[in-house]
Amino acid sequence: MKTLTTQIVIIGAGPSGLLLGQLLSKQGIDNIILERMTGDYVLGRIRAGILEQGMVDLLREAGVSERMDAEGEVHEGYEISNNGETTYINLHELTGGKTVMCYGQVEVTRDLMAAREAANLPIYYESTDVQPQNVTSEQPSVTFTYQGEQYEVQCDYIAGCDGFHGVSRKTIPQEKRTEHERIYPFGWLGVLSDTPPVSEELIYCKHDRGFALASRRSANRSRYYLQVPLDDKVENWSDEAFWEELKRRLPADAAAKLETGPSIEKSIAPLRSFVCEPMQYGHLFLVGDAAHIVPPTGAKGLNLAASDVATLYKIMCRVYQQGDKECITQYSEIALRRVWNGERFSWWMSNMLHDYSGVEMADMGGETFSRFMTSELGYYLGSEAGRRVMAEQYVGLPYEELRD
Repeated sequence: MKTLTTQIVIIGAGPSGLLLGQLLSKQGIDNIILERMTGDYVLGRIRAGILEQGMVDLLREAGVSERMDAEGEVHEGYEISNNGETTYINLHELTGGKTVMCYGQVEVTRDLMAAREAANLPIYYESTDVQPQNVTSEQPSVTFTYQGEQYEVQCDYIAGCDGFHGVSRKTIPQEKRTEHERIYPFGWLGVLSDTPPVSEELIYCKHDRGFALASRRSANRSRYYLQVPLDDKVENWSDEAFWEELKRRLPADAAAKLETGPSIEKSIAPLRSFVCEPMQYGHLFLVGDAAHIVPPTGAKGLNLAASDVATLYKIMCRVYQQGDKECITQYSEIALRRVWNGERFSWWMSNMLHDYSGVEMADMGGETFSRFMTSELGYYLGSEAGRRVMAEQYVGLPYEELRD
């Protein structure tokens, strides 16, 4: 078995793992990234593209913002259509000047990969049998197989950025963790197309036929979603059927100018709320989807991962620059405060904007719940204070600092 040494092992080369590695490296903190898939596979994951101001600032601090700043689109607001009646949520005005950035997760990942390659920093793609070892000791390690050879990386800390199905969370003994989960009774049918977006900013649509979202990746690439039953199949939806249903759910002015075309990616994603507590076990830290999943309503998934990265980055800087090892105990507490806030916001937005008619619920009928949520949405859209609540949550709460 070959032996390697580093300060921090990062499991997972998605955007959170790559961003953490980039930030640490710029501070002279050694790290190795292990990824079970190929780089091309990682880049093939189609994900969200709305970045909170906090994540934008973090990417700039990491030195990987040049293309984002040149090609990304600053959004000052978004629309909510309530059965055809639209309300504009002016983020810039309601939050004192804050905005969000439209820049795809694939592009964020591509920029981070390029930066790591340019700096010749170690990353082991197609690593198998990855397993954290002795994580509650002062000398943890990670074993893995790479190109047919077995390795052990001796390290100080391990960052589990390997997603919901990764090994990191499962390393925490079941009796030491509590998992909270809600599965939603519908999914999102998503289509990516090389067509001009129907709007310069996002349109969230509540409709009697179900939720829809008009999103975008660039001036010439669109991303659209439809609420569909949880047991629906992609094969049931031709491109023509998708476009026709989307037109029914969009507000009339948007539907009239919708440009359609062949889909270049089509998939159905189930909606889930999930949180694992704690997010730290010994010298192992869970980051992003390894610890929490949110419904995509509200664009919090990637942004919550970024806030985890920001907290762990601050902790590691204090450990290595100030010699304060006790500060690592703050990670789970600080990260979970922001995680639960994002979970609540995504749950709330999902409940207000989706159609629950016909859904069996434990305490009431789906139609009754839908009436409650329709009233809730109408109240918040009709009140400046309500719109401010939506705006403040959407742009993202400030990152919390470590305690002295």
